[in-house]
Amino acid sequence: MRIILIGPPGAGKGTQCQRLVDLLHVPHLSTGEMLRAAVRAGTPEGLQAAAYMTQGQLVPDPIIVGMVSRRLEMEDCRNGCLLDGFPRTLPQAATLDELLERRAMSVDGVIELAVPRDELVRRMLARKREDDDPEVFAKRITSFELQTAPLLDYYARQGKLASIDGLGTAEEIFSRVQAAVGRFERAARRR
Repeated sequence: MRIILIGPPGAGKGTQCQRLVDLLHVPHLSTGEMLRAAVRAGTPEGLQAAAYMTQGQLVPDPIIVGMVSRRLEMEDCRNGCLLDGFPRTLPQAATLDELLERRAMSVDGVIELAVPRDELVRRMLARKREDDDPEVFAKRITSFELQTAPLLDYYARQGKLASIDGLGTAEEIFSRVQAAVGRFERAARRR
């Protein structure tokens, strides 16, 4: 299964992805983690990305697409993966479709974790991650609303979107996520 998780910063995508990794036995491809690792390692991509990340801006497509494309070619992604943080824009979604199509693959489903803005801010203040400066975090939420939210309609038109209430305990949310994955699996079998 190739599943995309979409949600604003702080929605809990990482938590739910880890649970899905355990359930589906596929790798979690977090572009945020890939970028943070590249920045820590001081790679050319990381140095380029850092300038955008510190301003709360999206990292340019050539950097992100290159990282994701190389990762999708790895053996552990052959049977599926969880994409977290990619695609973030409609052009990235179209590029992902092309990358997968060249490998005779497609996106099986998209899970949106819907969480109100005030809850996102509360969670950000509680988690204390190094890149969670309140001003940058607010820019990241606005960026999500402007650039990433249009993906919801894109995938809904394809019949691949499951919108999940992202409020509640991690277990309650995961129960909703599992139900969505079950629907994706049934739809994949019908194709």
